Amino acid sequence: MTDNPAPPPDPIEPAESPIVAEPPATAPPWLRAILVVGLLYLFLVGVKLLETGVKGLGEDSAGSLFDGITNPLAALFVGILATVLVQSSSVTTSTIVALVGAGQLPIEVAVPMVMGANIGTTITATIVALAHARRTDEFRKALAAATMHDFFNVIAVAILLPIELIAHPLQNTAAWLSELLPGGADATFDSPIKGVVKWGATKIGDVLEAIFGNGTSLAIALIVVGIAIIFVCLTYITKNMKTLIADRIERSVNASLEKSSMVGMGVGVVVTVAVQSSSITTSIIVPLVASGLLLVRNAYPITLGANVGTTITALIAALAADSSDAMTIALVHLLFNVAGILILYPIRKFRYIPVILAEKLADIAVTRKWIAVAYTLVAFVLIPIVGILVFN
Repeated sequence: MTDNPAPPPDPIEPAESPIVAEPPATAPPWLRAILVVGLLYLFLVGVKLLETGVKGLGEDSAGSLFDGITNPLAALFVGILATVLVQSSSVTTSTIVALVGAGQLPIEVAVPMVMGANIGTTITATIVALAHARRTDEFRKALAAATMHDFFNVIAVAILLPIELIAHPLQNTAAWLSELLPGGADATFDSPIKGVVKWGATKIGDVLEAIFGNGTSLAIALIVVGIAIIFVCLTYITKNMKTLIADRIERSVNASLEKSSMVGMGVGVVVTVAVQSSSITTSIIVPLVASGLLLVRNAYPITLGANVGTTITALIAALAADSSDAMTIALVHLLFNVAGILILYPIRKFRYIPVILAEKLADIAVTRKWIAVAYTLVAFVLIPIVGILVFN
């Protein structure tokens, strides 16, 4: 790409937005860079509003899901659905750690719940990808970037859950490691990035609360405003990224990631630990891939790193628990994510199976947009509900 003037907006899209206006076509690169940073911030605020709204609708249901679960398959689906309802695997796994530490949840049941939480957390990026639905090429790349995370976690669960139910390698290894660690202590970590995003979302939430009050009306308003912000920001992020990023920078970024996948994984770990949310990391990847800055396959290791980085919250929560079982289940979460990478990634024949499946789904969904919506609802809502009813 070059510094040619940015193309005019699509006919079906407004040229300006009440939230943010696109800079003039002749805007200098530094101004576009500042705008992209600001748009990314607003985008994350929109994601936070969406998460808060969904959580407001399903928080009570999520809490009740953990009661009376004894079947490991039901526990897997509970982990998926609970994470979808609270929009955070960190919240789900921290809750599981607390319940295990209090002796209210057996480790054998908690392990598949944690695996389910890994699957459920991927819904946020998939929803973000749907915001690109009106632009075919962007949508294909965005949906592939989002759903490769889904497929990786599903494949990892399909391989590791049966092994775990038979021989308990993750639980046994985690129990051994927990004995080597020092006793519990009060430990917290407040992400400054997460705090700034939460501040912006809270300000908007306060305005909406003054208009709609509390309860379901507020939750729906948060969801609608969050989605609106996401749609608008993604539109202008991709437009400005295409103008701002030169071909040589694209080639440089992708070449460095192709040369060493460990770089991408490291980026995923660091960013996720910094923001304490794999959903935020993977949601940021979606517009970067849609705009062409990252190739889908080069973004793949970053999502795997995000899988590992998201375990930090449960580990911190376990440090404050009195029971060694709490640390055991937190370490199971870490070991599961690392084991999934070690099983699928080193062998080239298996490495890109999740990416290939994601790209095939994206190719189909490009011509039939309803399939992407149906996939999201069936995979993250319908199947977990049916699984809980059948197996519990």
